[in-house]
Amino acid sequence: MPTGPTPANGHLDSRRFRQVLGRFATGVVAITALDPRDAQPCGLAANSFTSVSLDPPLVAFCVAHTSTSWPRVRGARVVTVNVLAEHQREVCAQLASRGGDKFAGLEWSGSPGGNPVLEGALAWLDCVVEAEHPAGDHTIVVARVLQLDTHADGGPLVFFQGGYGGFR
Repeated sequence: MPTGPTPANGHLDSRRFRQVLGRFATGVVAITALDPRDAQPCGLAANSFTSVSLDPPLVAFCVAHTSTSWPRVRGARVVTVNVLAEHQREVCAQLASRGGDKFAGLEWSGSPGGNPVLEGALAWLDCVVEAEHPAGDHTIVVARVLQLDTHADGGPLVFFQGGYGGFR
């Protein structure tokens, strides 16, 4: 039996929606690429990432329609998903910020696809975007995994109830 308020007009309160879904812990990733216009690293943080299929190997992540970073990342032939570690909260915040040089002070090496693999990330996946589906205020991006590997050891960065933490 539901314990929360029922919407009278058929529309959920967005704060309540966020509060309830905040009880679902998610991992955090950084989607990176080299901007094909100037070969500079670009990227964004996302906590909506999931595996989709083993055959073919597909993953998905969601990007806000308001993202100014996604068009730069999307312009690359290959994008790289970095699985962030629990000690990378500042990296996440930096990549989630608007404007400026998101890679200032960040150490990274190139993936086989040439994109930034962030120092300390737990794993990376080089992917090619297969499809984009509009979904409310976000776009669901489905990407085929071309190459992947583990990178560093440690626990994952977790997003839960509006905050970041680790998993123990």
